[in-house]
Amino acid sequence: MTKGNYRQHRFAPPADAAELILVRHGASAEMGPGIVWDLTPDGYGDPDLSPEGEEQARAVAARLERWGVDAVFVTPLRRTAQTAAPLLAATGLEARVVPELVEVHMGEWEVDGEHRRRVADNDPLVVRALVEERWEILPGGERMEDLHARVRRGVVEVAAAVGPGRRGACFTHGGIVGEICHLAVASRPFAFVHCDNCSLTRVVCHADGTWQLRDFNDTAHLEDLD
Repeated sequence: MTKGNYRQHRFAPPADAAELILVRHGASAEMGPGIVWDLTPDGYGDPDLSPEGEEQARAVAARLERWGVDAVFVTPLRRTAQTAAPLLAATGLEARVVPELVEVHMGEWEVDGEHRRRVADNDPLVVRALVEERWEILPGGERMEDLHARVRRGVVEVAAAVGPGRRGACFTHGGIVGEICHLAVASRPFAFVHCDNCSLTRVVCHADGTWQLRDFNDTAHLEDLD
């Protein structure tokens, strides 16, 4: 290279950083009259993936297998484990459960997908929560301070488990992806709250404790499914 000439290069995480690929779970089962969702002991609605979600899971697995991942993480809710299953089958990796990255708790509206119905009906409390950017406006909804603290702990735990110079895939939830992005860039709380099922979001966790948002809501692997 001639002295004084400098080429541009693609970004690569520093050798002492851990790269996290955040995967929102695939589309979950529908809700409606007569449909009952299981509840976990701690009060989370726990539906399975829909057939569409299973197809999305296979597509995201194929893409992540090409990229290569060193570790896989899921939450206690089965829709994340079911989304990770095709990748685990292809790679032989085992998933580690990270309770801190479970979905935002919607309080009384966790039962039988009530929150989904309220969103579809443009419920005034949903509108208020989105405008004021606070989940605790919903009846029994999770306090923002508690959400910030547990998500930060979860990311620190996952980054440490992935390790420097390695890449982990974390199968989690839309509200949690949005919260991680918010914490990474110090945005308003709900700036990243809307991401698609089985989308990919990349965050680099640096050795000094800072997080760098690289991609948000990447759905290129789902284009052939539309």
